[in-house]
Amino acid sequence: MTSIRATTAVFAALILITTSTGTAAASTDPHREAVQRQLTAVVASGAAGAQIRVTRDGREFTARAGVAKLGSQRPVPLNGRFRVGSITKTFATTVTLQLVAEGRLGLDDPVSGHLPGLLPDGDRITVRNLLQHTSGLHNYTDDIPRDPKEFLPRRFDHHTALATVRKAAAKPLLFPVGTKFSYSNTNFLVVQLLIEKITGRPWGAEAHRRILAPLRLADTEVPGDNPFILGPHARGYLVAEGKPVDVSALNPSMAGAAGEIISTTADLDRFHRALLEGRLLAPAQQAELTRTTEVSPNYGLGYTKMTSSCGITLWGHTGGIPGYLSVMLSSANGSHRLESSLTTGTALDQQALNKVVDSAVCG
Repeated sequence: MTSIRATTAVFAALILITTSTGTAAASTDPHREAVQRQLTAVVASGAAGAQIRVTRDGREFTARAGVAKLGSQRPVPLNGRFRVGSITKTFATTVTLQLVAEGRLGLDDPVSGHLPGLLPDGDRITVRNLLQHTSGLHNYTDDIPRDPKEFLPRRFDHHTALATVRKAAAKPLLFPVGTKFSYSNTNFLVVQLLIEKITGRPWGAEAHRRILAPLRLADTEVPGDNPFILGPHARGYLVAEGKPVDVSALNPSMAGAAGEIISTTADLDRFHRALLEGRLLAPAQQAELTRTTEVSPNYGLGYTKMTSSCGITLWGHTGGIPGYLSVMLSSANGSHRLESSLTTGTALDQQALNKVVDSAVCG
């Protein structure tokens, strides 16, 4: 990655990004070897490191490439924690749909019914519009400084969802509500405020009570203002004035429910399996999760649809936050799954990243 522009673009938009890693032991599995080759190519293209967990037809393996820290020989930890970025949105959506099932919130409720005065168009923007990215709200991450020299001194600043939403909502809608799809992180800061208003608790506390604790996701956290990644992890970088700068530590309150969670590939796999198997949502809300429309043909509610080169339809989410790119994808029946994290280094080859996904899914 040559500038913060690339990281911000990934954080603000939904693109196919993946990272992975391979074990040191030699493998005679052609599928695993193909994934390892693509991981090695990603690191050769300029990534610092990568790790991946792949499941296909009941067989599972983990792989890695690169180093945990530039200038060292320490490999990327296979159980390493990382910032999952916008995969957080699927967690926030799950909490929201649970509240819908409990009758405390309606998908077609206008935002103004719960947060009066927050949005100038709150009478027309519904909860569904937020989760589906059809609200037309300005994307606040477009305003994050793109020059690393501006971003780096501010990366530990505290941010509140309320102040960020108010600033974004002061700008005109990008289009009439419900008429187009436009990925906007602002939507999920409003979702965060809705969860907190309805439950009377921080959104992270609700995510822990409803998802992390029941599924025993011990390596997953909603960090709030804590700038550090606890436990084993690889470091991610931004390039400033021609040199990579470690940005592993930053205040994730800039992301909130749009992208602040820290997790591992194992925990993401456990969460995604539970979601796919209907263990987190009631049937009616499970159906809403993957319901697409003409306006939003490839995005349900906090959940995206992709098609691999071999024709397999995948559901999940990708994520990006300075220093880290991530992916969580699965076929609808869960037979093909992958979770991965890439730590950015000196450059980023999008084509190489896409080949990792295809190798993992298609072999």
